[in-house]
Amino acid sequence: MALQRDDVVRTALRLLGEEGIDGVTTRRLARELGVQSPALYWHFKNKRELLDLMAEAMLAEALPPDRTPDPEHWPDWIAADARAKRTALLAYRDGARVHAGTLPTEAELPAVEAQLGSLCQAGLRPRTALRLLLTVDRYLMGWVTEEQAWRQDAADRARPAFTDEALRGLPLLREAAEVLRMTDHDADFEYGLRVLIEGFRAEIARESADGGSGAGGG
Repeated sequence: MALQRDDVVRTALRLLGEEGIDGVTTRRLARELGVQSPALYWHFKNKRELLDLMAEAMLAEALPPDRTPDPEHWPDWIAADARAKRTALLAYRDGARVHAGTLPTEAELPAVEAQLGSLCQAGLRPRTALRLLLTVDRYLMGWVTEEQAWRQDAADRARPAFTDEALRGLPLLREAAEVLRMTDHDADFEYGLRVLIEGFRAEIARESADGGSGAGGG
């Protein structure tokens, strides 16, 4: 039976769970699939393209087929989309590292265009709308990378991070200690997401005051 791309991606995701991103090599992948390494290059040109396919598969499991926001409720859509992506990436070892650096495929560009169209109807200019999508995505990638590293390293720490003794004489840090210790990943993620979205709400108002139009450039 001919090797199928879906088989390659599923096997790569299984290896990711077992070995982490550094263990997903073309040699190991070929061995798991029972083929010679050159056979894999019918399905992807290099490891970067393999990672793109893996990232696409991760998110496909969590995101709805229609991802066009309602212009009236774009903040709710942005927040829900970011939460779904975070959940999807956290479900995989090194999920954020796999996704980092990916770009939309040509097949995905019409969906991105539809998202921009809805955001422009809400009052953003095209360039600002794209910056909104990229800013939230980059916040998400950075957050999940740190969150996964923190969770992974927690078991290796000899004692709890930032003990009360370590914070003695540091009243401001002591008051904010729960944030420093990352005791509530969900609450801290939601705080940053809300601040980003509110910033872009303010940008809509500013661009409207400047005479900007959703159909314009800039």
